[in-house]
Amino acid sequence: QVQLVESGIGCVQTGGSLSLSCAISGYIDSSFCLGWFRQAPGKEREGIASLYSRGGTTAYLPSVEGRFTLSQDNANNTLYLQMNSLKPEDTAVYYCAVRRSSCGWANWGIQSKYNYWGQGTQVTVCS
Repeated sequence: QVQLVESGIGCVQTGGSLSLSCAISGYIDSSFCLGWFRQAPGKEREGIASLYSRGGTTAYLPSVEGRFTLSQDNANNTLYLQMNSLKPEDTAVYYCAVRRSSCGWANWGIQSKYNYWGQGTQVTVCS
């Protein structure tokens, strides 16, 4: 069984930076896909970044590309999301997730493809 626990300070001003971490326990294979999702109030959960460990390939939602960076610390089994130049529209609950397969070029952002989820952490960007 894979378990994920997110952490990170949840309030920041517009233009600021924030780093989220996701501690992963249990069996993780390099063929798995690791991802970050977010859900804003009244909106569906959307995929914002994914990482295919085996090849190190990443993918980003266009609205966060260039501002957010996903990385992995294999030694500590931790996934990170560095968020820079934050905007009020980035306010959401952020989730890390693991998929027991490769990310897929076209469907990495589909939540139903992921098998394990963290509990979510609130990120609030104040204008």
